[in-house]
Amino acid sequence: MSDTAESIIERVAAGWRLPAIANLHSHAFQRAMAGLSEVQTDPSDSFWTWRETMYRMAARFDPALLRAVATQLYVEMLEAGYGTVCEFHYLHHAPDGRPYAQADAMSEALIEAARATGIRLTLLPVLYMTGGFDGRPLGERQRRFGHDVDGYLRLLSDLHARQDAGLRVGCALHSLRAVPEDAMRAVLAGLPADTRVHVHIAEQRAEVEDCIAVRGARPVAWLLDHTPVDARWTLVHATHLDPAEINGIARSGATVALCPTTEANLGDGLFPLPAYLDAGGAWGIGSDSHISVSPVEELRWLEYGQRLVTHRRNIAVRAGMPSVGATLLDGVQRSAAPATGFDIAGDHLVLDAEAPVLAGAVRADLADRWIFSGNRPLVREVHVGGRRVVAEGRHPLREQAAREYAGAMRTLLAEA
Repeated sequence: MSDTAESIIERVAAGWRLPAIANLHSHAFQRAMAGLSEVQTDPSDSFWTWRETMYRMAARFDPALLRAVATQLYVEMLEAGYGTVCEFHYLHHAPDGRPYAQADAMSEALIEAARATGIRLTLLPVLYMTGGFDGRPLGERQRRFGHDVDGYLRLLSDLHARQDAGLRVGCALHSLRAVPEDAMRAVLAGLPADTRVHVHIAEQRAEVEDCIAVRGARPVAWLLDHTPVDARWTLVHATHLDPAEINGIARSGATVALCPTTEANLGDGLFPLPAYLDAGGAWGIGSDSHISVSPVEELRWLEYGQRLVTHRRNIAVRAGMPSVGATLLDGVQRSAAPATGFDIAGDHLVLDAEAPVLAGAVRADLADRWIFSGNRPLVREVHVGGRRVVAEGRHPLREQAAREYAGAMRTLLAEA
């Protein structure tokens, strides 16, 4: 283990202390549909057919339901060891597309959930304008996502004024297919200089093919050539890259947000991790659709996916850092502040040193044993912003959040 990796693991009286994990990509409402899209609807089921299920669920939410689902989700995140979440939020309006009386009511629901639970929130309101690279208008089920440029910048400005120690507000461009080039330029020109910018990109092969057909370039190549991508940017998924794009992202300083359990669930493909690590690229993880709310599972399957396609073991390593677990923890730690906008150096979790799977653990093998030794929850405490938000493995709102979530689910599923 390198000095850098070893320095983020410390033995303390309560157990093993590690940095809390930043969750770089979340769609909170999708927690309510976990496990509900696993029935074949088409012999060629893919992201594009899954999206139909997602649209149906999205249409059922109002601010109260979103608050209940997000509160449950954020409790789960904290108990799993996440201390910060980047919320890629596009349920802006009522299902028919009309703004709520309080224009930011859905954003407010997420802010309230984060404040109640104590998780740090990087709120990323999404600009979503078109239904494809060809500029087609949003479909009926997409209308609640939509903004024009002026309305979107007003929303960001209003939310930005509410930032505090637990809230940062950034910009999310849904994707190249959903944001025309002129709109993207106008929004980027209107942002404060330190704004974090997140974007879905190159998640599916069809997206890459459509971008080439319409814009004459692969999505990541186009983005790097046409926008000022730097360390403020987070590229979500970036699954389908060629060598020039891999090196281009690494040179830019941008972070790639990898969501292995969601990418596997949707059949998206595998990120070219070895080449990206060799290029020195920055990366982090996200739980995205929340079919899993576990940084351990995201990190484990980030490595295991590579083993399955390379037929080798111990892939996510670097020179001077032969431990896979240490490399993974070092990666998520390095990307946390640039991607979230928070100084989160003091946020930490404590693992239960008395757990059987950690018997005899030492600093050099602690990361590997946490990630690769099973599924028993080992997080004993989580501290965010100097406040202990999880003690003895439990969040104080666990029971209340679960009751309210159950009620929200009954309402959501009754409308199925």
